[in-house]
Amino acid sequence: MKLLRVGAKGAEKPAILDNNGTIRDLSGVVDDIAGEVLTPDGLSRISGADLSSLPELDAGQRIGPCVGSVGKFICIGLNYADHAAETGADIPKEPILFMKATSAICGPNDEVMIPKNSIKPDWEVELGIVIGKEARNVEEADAMEHVAGYCVVNDLSERHFQIERGGQWVKGKSADTFGPIGPWMVTRDEVADPQNLKMWLEVDGHRYQDGSTQTMIFGVQHLVHYISQFMSLQPGDIITTGTPPGVGMGIKPEPVWLKPGNVMRLGVEGLGEQQQTVVAYAAK
Repeated sequence: MKLLRVGAKGAEKPAILDNNGTIRDLSGVVDDIAGEVLTPDGLSRISGADLSSLPELDAGQRIGPCVGSVGKFICIGLNYADHAAETGADIPKEPILFMKATSAICGPNDEVMIPKNSIKPDWEVELGIVIGKEARNVEEADAMEHVAGYCVVNDLSERHFQIERGGQWVKGKSADTFGPIGPWMVTRDEVADPQNLKMWLEVDGHRYQDGSTQTMIFGVQHLVHYISQFMSLQPGDIITTGTPPGVGMGIKPEPVWLKPGNVMRLGVEGLGEQQQTVVAYAAK
């Protein structure tokens, strides 16, 4: 199933993309694509619905974040061997964990706003894991039972804040609009092998990232197991799993940073595409 949320910010309706590419309203079946709806029981309720009887939604409406009320937005750093090489970093011995503020989450095609005092805004196409069953100290062999599905994530970063301002990476990752997710969550049963997905990102039509989840250092199964040793994972939590090479910071001879007017397009095989226009900071 491809589950999404459609409508104005804060007023999104739960929806499903049927086999004909029509967006159907799930409001009569579930309240939202969030929390308990992402558990096996919740997904079973959706899969049992007669899609042909559900109202069609206007395909021109805004697509919101594919998961609502996200509790934790957990990120994995330097998780692609080829990306670690481009940054000059050593291959991590264990997954590098950091958090991204949930207030960074936005729709897959919403504008991305460069934060105030930003110097080095950057892009990162990533595979996102959506948790569907509480995970606490799970064995690696059982980890996939706790995954509801997958989505595209653009883990936008402000490298000056992240690297040169001291402290944890979270400050360079958490600006408003720095977490587009979607367009939809694809349920686990429809992704045969999350470790064999092509992924790409373009800025103004130039392809900077062209990679594959094959080069992940720590795969999906291991990450769910590993993170669950340090914190419980709840339905609706998102783990974004790292990026392949081609980020702006790694471009030679000079890095390339995002600027107002740039248009990013990105996607992960089988999970859909995103497109964001970059805009300058504007105080509310």
